[in-house]
Amino acid sequence: MQCSWKAVLLLALASIAIQYTAIRTFTAKSFHSCPIPNPVNCSLSQDTDVADRLCDENPTFPYNLSRKTHVLILATTRSGSSFVGQLFNQHFDVFYLFEPLYHVQYTLIPKLTQSKSTTDRRVMLGASRDLLRSLYDCDLYFLENYIKPQPVNHTTDRLFRRGASKALCSPPVCESLGAVDLHLEEGDCVKKCGTLNLTLATESCREHGHVAIKTVRVPEISDLRALVEDPRLNLKVIQLVRDPRGILASRSETFRDTYRLWRIWDGTGRKPYNLDVTQLTTVCEDFWNSVSTGLNRPPWLKGKYMLVRYEDLARNPMKKTEEIYDFLGIPMDSNVERWIQNNTRGDRSSSKHKYGTVRNSAATAEKWRFRLSYEIVAFTQHACQQVLAQLGYKTAGSEEELKNLSISLVEERDFLPFS
Repeated sequence: MQCSWKAVLLLALASIAIQYTAIRTFTAKSFHSCPIPNPVNCSLSQDTDVADRLCDENPTFPYNLSRKTHVLILATTRSGSSFVGQLFNQHFDVFYLFEPLYHVQYTLIPKLTQSKSTTDRRVMLGASRDLLRSLYDCDLYFLENYIKPQPVNHTTDRLFRRGASKALCSPPVCESLGAVDLHLEEGDCVKKCGTLNLTLATESCREHGHVAIKTVRVPEISDLRALVEDPRLNLKVIQLVRDPRGILASRSETFRDTYRLWRIWDGTGRKPYNLDVTQLTTVCEDFWNSVSTGLNRPPWLKGKYMLVRYEDLARNPMKKTEEIYDFLGIPMDSNVERWIQNNTRGDRSSSKHKYGTVRNSAATAEKWRFRLSYEIVAFTQHACQQVLAQLGYKTAGSEEELKNLSISLVEERDFLPFS
């Protein structure tokens, strides 16, 4: 009997040890980071033993001890995401990154935009979540896995749209700038600052109170559930949507080669037989699926999700921005207010650059009504009728109704944050 009790005790201790090891392995290594105050990078060394030792010496804490707010702008191409990104980029205490997932896409799946493979999507999303988790921990070294050619001594000149991030174009990341350079154009920032030092960028990120990232490379909010539920993050998602008719018009104008057949249809009135309608329907399907999840208010999204229509923001940018910051629990500073005042009242010439943000925002939101033929609008309305109704976009029954700006095609809706 004595031996049997010893055997049971040994088995129990062995079981506890195995469970502890499994749990510790998951919490310490699954996200390739050590989220502690002033974390030591433990994910990028090619010597995995060294990386594991650094993690072991700096154990993972289970919660976001710094209480940073982590913001993700979830959008699609040509939906106004660059404009929304600037609402965070201008904030003095927000470290903002513009489309870091670009590097994941073009490293892992260079032809992703043409790919319909479910496997490709899973690979992209898995890598994207890992990178986002590391960036929210201010581990910018993790980006080196996806920047080609790989940075040398943690410096690179290949970061996508580096100049779109104010934090990466100002001290301590860029010491060469003076007071006269505070409002640099994107290209000028790259010229004056030279190569990007990721060590300095990491330090800058840690010094900021909050981190915001904009992406058009995650299709739906459900793809982010693992990050939203991660207790080590305080992630809040701003889902930006826009009238699919406006998105189609903007893409046709911006990506002229990719949307050439749509332009032919618009110009000739004849629909090409080989038109790729998925360029439109994929947007509507992703909106429908993602917004349906958000509006159904699942428990895992409570306090974490806000739906924003671009049209509402364009019509009343100050009021809507205040609502966004109130949802996030971050005080809106005067820099953001000043930027809104200076960048939402532009004339026609101010919106010529396809990625620019200086424009008459209200007029821009309605411009698609004069860019698209009624035949294409009617086709879009039929293909996307579910999501148009879901988001409160009215259909135009005739060309006269389409062009008549006194007839609003946007219903008054109040999409309250899920709190």
